[in-house]
Amino acid sequence: MSDVADLAAALRRTLSRHLRAGAWAAPGGATARPDPATLPVDEAVDDEAPARPRLALAEVRAELGDCTRCGLAATRTSIVFGDGPPDAPLVFVGEAPGADEDRQGVPFVGRAGELLDKMIAAMGWRRSQVYVTNVLKCRPPGNRTPKPDEVAACRPFLDAQLAALAPRLVVALGRPAANTVLGTDAPISALRGRFHDVGGYRVMPTFHPAYLLREPDRKRDAWSDLKLVMAELERLDIRPDGA
Repeated sequence: MSDVADLAAALRRTLSRHLRAGAWAAPGGATARPDPATLPVDEAVDDEAPARPRLALAEVRAELGDCTRCGLAATRTSIVFGDGPPDAPLVFVGEAPGADEDRQGVPFVGRAGELLDKMIAAMGWRRSQVYVTNVLKCRPPGNRTPKPDEVAACRPFLDAQLAALAPRLVVALGRPAANTVLGTDAPISALRGRFHDVGGYRVMPTFHPAYLLREPDRKRDAWSDLKLVMAELERLDIRPDGA
């Protein structure tokens, strides 16, 4: 028993060292962060320890690797990481890739993507000037709603993407994206139409383009949300290149 206790203590010390160094995901394995409450007193995480250095997008993608952190790895064709310039001030976050995205490995390239492109253009921007991604990086079978464990597996990589991008504004498309980014379970109807400040950037929840294709009467509401984004960009003196 003493050998087991010694081994457990050594493991906790190792995990603590990795945590202080900034490790947060095991390549190809489960994402985990040791709970400081379970560490020995002399190994507890120091609240004053330096923050984990911000990674570049390429480094975040490298840490994601050929991800097998949840069951979607068995059914996907492609990992759909994100698309756009690494210095984009405006980011759109959706729920998960669909069939077209899974085939091409690029987010928002199907019918919903075509509508999103039109929404971006109506704002006076081009798709190539903004960054587009999803909470999940793999397609759920049949485009079903993401499961909690799937969101939990992908959430650290979304957080790391946003940290690398350091955008001024984020548009969360649909309830799953808004709930994940904002850390809430409120319906999209209660979240949209106003900004939420989180993580150093401002978030505007609005309807997902796929929902707007099914419910075109809500396009007016979505456009109202995007006009607020446009006004905020103007207030911040952020304009698309060439404008």
